[in-house]
Amino acid sequence: MPVSDNPKKDAVNIMLASIGEQPVNSLNSGLVDAEMAETILDAQTREVQGVGWHFNTDFNKKFVPDSTTGEVKLPLDTLNVDAVGQSKYTRLVQRGDRLYDPINHTYDIGSKYSEVYLDIVIELEFNKNDESKDSLPNYARRYITVKAARIFQSRVVGSEQLHGFTKEDELEALFELKRKDAINEDISIFNNYDVYRVIHRGYPNLGSGSLRYASIV
Repeated sequence: MPVSDNPKKDAVNIMLASIGEQPVNSLNSGLVDAEMAETILDAQTREVQGVGWHFNTDFNKKFVPDSTTGEVKLPLDTLNVDAVGQSKYTRLVQRGDRLYDPINHTYDIGSKYSEVYLDIVIELEFNKNDESKDSLPNYARRYITVKAARIFQSRVVGSEQLHGFTKEDELEALFELKRKDAINEDISIFNNYDVYRVIHRGYPNLGSGSLRYASIV
């Protein structure tokens, strides 16, 4: 099946269909429900990616503090960071687009460290609008769409309708997301606790069981 050239519009139309609304031809339709659906979709896109998955995490990435300010600037699409490797005990955290040292109360990372290593979670685009940026894989879009649709249904009609999504649909989509995310990474990566913790952050009830997903075809 060919990949849509506007998966975000498709997702919004799926959300509209879940409450019995007609699809829109453009995300600039002016339809109030469509605008609400897009807003919810954007929020869930960011929230789901913020957990940190294999497809949107750069592992053990080296950052060098600025030679003048000592600051470490993070990419604008950074959602989360975790100090790892030789930097794992530094307890550095993200504040805005910079690293912050909460122990020494400073952004001047260079005064203490010549380099830092981070697992960095980045926000990928739902649509492929910019060739210089990566977009979400289809299985991630599917889960985000189902999750957003359930929230949209609840806010608009207050309950699951005949053509809506159920909690089981959402859990099934989440399972598929975790399964394919595990398949797409090196299996041996699960032997590294730091990597495992980043991948499964935020889903404690589904964490350890997903170690088995890589063997599911």
